[in-house]
Amino acid sequence: MSIASLAPLAVVLPFLGAALAFVLIRQPRIQRRVSLGTLAVTLALEVLVLAFVWQSGPVAVHLGGWAPPFGIVMVADQFSSLLLVISSAVSLAVLAYASGQGAADGEEGGPLSVFHPTYLILVAGVSNAFLAGDLFNLYVGFEILLTASYVLMTLGGTGSRIRAGITYVVVSVVSSLLFLIAIAMIYGATGTVTLADLAIKLGQLDHGTQQLLHVLLLVAFGIKAAVFPLSFWLPDSYPTAPAPVTAVFAGLLTKVGVYAIIRTETLLFPSDHFNTVLMWAALLTMLVGILGALAQTDIKRMLSFTLVSHIGYMIFGVALSSVLGLAATIFYIIHHITIQTSLFMVTGLVERRGGTSAISRLGGLAKLSPLLAALYFIPAMNLSGIPPFSGFLGKLGLLQAGVADGSPMAYVLVVGAVAASLLTLLVMARVWNRVFWRSTADAEDPDPVLLATAPDASGRRSMRALRTSRYVDATEGRFAGENEIPILPKMMVYSTLGLVVLGVALSVFAGPLFELSQQAADAMLARTPYIAAVLGAGAP
Repeated sequence: MSIASLAPLAVVLPFLGAALAFVLIRQPRIQRRVSLGTLAVTLALEVLVLAFVWQSGPVAVHLGGWAPPFGIVMVADQFSSLLLVISSAVSLAVLAYASGQGAADGEEGGPLSVFHPTYLILVAGVSNAFLAGDLFNLYVGFEILLTASYVLMTLGGTGSRIRAGITYVVVSVVSSLLFLIAIAMIYGATGTVTLADLAIKLGQLDHGTQQLLHVLLLVAFGIKAAVFPLSFWLPDSYPTAPAPVTAVFAGLLTKVGVYAIIRTETLLFPSDHFNTVLMWAALLTMLVGILGALAQTDIKRMLSFTLVSHIGYMIFGVALSSVLGLAATIFYIIHHITIQTSLFMVTGLVERRGGTSAISRLGGLAKLSPLLAALYFIPAMNLSGIPPFSGFLGKLGLLQAGVADGSPMAYVLVVGAVAASLLTLLVMARVWNRVFWRSTADAEDPDPVLLATAPDASGRRSMRALRTSRYVDATEGRFAGENEIPILPKMMVYSTLGLVVLGVALSVFAGPLFELSQQAADAMLARTPYIAAVLGAGAP
């Protein structure tokens, strides 16, 4: 038995951890350790699976011993294994961040006790979607995500979170309904929902039926991936959630939709009939998203719009239908999961240190907290595509693939991608200049927490603003004396630092990572390794 045959444990372990965490709901310290330990073990297992698959190719695990197309099959190939590793690494960092926040805020019996089991269920849903070898199991993964994410989004029960949660659920249910209708129609037309089997049988259907099924799947997955014009729900939903929830949503949930689009385009519908449509969708997603970010006055909403914009880069690579384009897309997905999550985690720290995430009410944070400034600056430049970071390398790969394509629409996308990247730099620089670089005195209506720790004319820090306000400090320290300043929880800072370091590591080890991405792209476009792993070497 190969180590890759243990891949389903990437789903089973988080479920078991969630059950144990729920049992320990009245013992939050032990609960946190169980949750962190579960994800750490899961990550170690996934690294071993990735190492095996990298050398040996895709591996299929037939659950219950039922041969396809009748049984449930989970498939670990280079692409899914790579996403499993990066998603679990990011999830572990966010969970440590949330644990530090909960311990600092004293939420021993509050919403955080529910957070841990729900969070592990979310991770299980993500892993299930990445490993699913049939459409219905992929649908189940999405539904696990929907259930867990709604609970996480509405933690605290505030009005804004409930409203955002309702919008999110309605949109997700519509997407899931379209997906379920597509599954029913595909099963009715082919008699199977196994992806490897469909890769053969869908090509035997008439052209009109293929196009209808293709459109249904693209629309369903496009909503989940937040591809324009199906991205309207995201900027209003994500910013209202607690900081750790927003971070993991931004990093992972839309990428599950992108993953499903890539599987659809490479395995089920390898023709280029919809490439032009995808190119237009990619261009509009890039530009509309980043223009929306320029208009925002809140860091979390701004990052939500940049998230939408950079989904366009991934769709750009998919639409090219080339090895280089798909390899650059895979590389960019890994980069974006890490960098976007770390930026949302930094925003949570900014909110604690300055009392708000409103850009107009912040200033002077580079002087007040140089470490926090560095934690923002590095991933911000990475997201903007500044050399030699991974964001630059991923975008460069996409631009090279676009030029190699040579079509007029590909050149338009190259120009649009460069423009979106420059505007991303403008957005990131605007936050840096206003939140970190300018003085606190230049902020409009600064938050009391910021005023309380900013030096006055004599250079001393005044506590008067905090004492006279009704604001309850969100940071860890208590103001016992005039020289005491709010302290960011160490676990939150260390987990954020770890993710920022991981983002830098992606740049340092970009060569091996791009090589793995190219192997994954070759295998997916060839389709044969995946089909043979599931159906056997003799499959047509």
